[in-house]
Amino acid sequence: MKKQKTSNRSSNQKTRKKAATTEAPADPGRRKFLGIGRNAAIGAVAVVGVGLFFAQTVRSSMHEHDLSRVGNGIPTVVQVHDPQCSLCLSLQRETRQALKQLDGNEIDYVVANIRSADGKRFADQYRVPHVTLLLFDENGTHRGTMRGQRQSEELATAFRQLVGY
Repeated sequence: MKKQKTSNRSSNQKTRKKAATTEAPADPGRRKFLGIGRNAAIGAVAVVGVGLFFAQTVRSSMHEHDLSRVGNGIPTVVQVHDPQCSLCLSLQRETRQALKQLDGNEIDYVVANIRSADGKRFADQYRVPHVTLLLFDENGTHRGTMRGQRQSEELATAFRQLVGY
C-alpha cells in the first residue's frame, strides 16, 4: 500500500510538471514594456509632485516679499531682513510664532529683503537696519518700530496692540 501512495504522488508530480511545461512562457518583450511603463509613470508622478512643491514655495516667497501689500486694509508687519544674517532668521522664526498666536489672518506679514533693490529702498525710506520690524496699520501708516532680537511673547503683545485687542 505504501508503494501505491508513492507511485500516485510521483504520477501527480509528473502531471504537474508536464502541465507547467506545456503553458506558453511569458512574453519577455511585454514584461519589459510594462516595466518601463510603470517606471515612467512613477517618475512622472515624482516630477510633477516636486514641481508643484517648488511652484508653491516660489509663489509663497513672492507673496511674502510683496511690499505693495502695506496699506491694503490689513495691519502689516514688515521685517527688514538679510537672509544671510542669523539674527534676522531667528527674528523671523519668533515673528512667525507670534503671528500663529493671533486669530486668523488679522495681520499681514511681509519681508523686506535688503539684498534686493526694493527691500533696500524700503529700509532706507524708514532709515532702519536689518533685524527690524516695522508695524503699519490697515491704512499703511507707520505705527511703530521694533529693532533687534525679540521673543515671540513680546512680539505677540505688540501685534495685538496693533490690531486693537
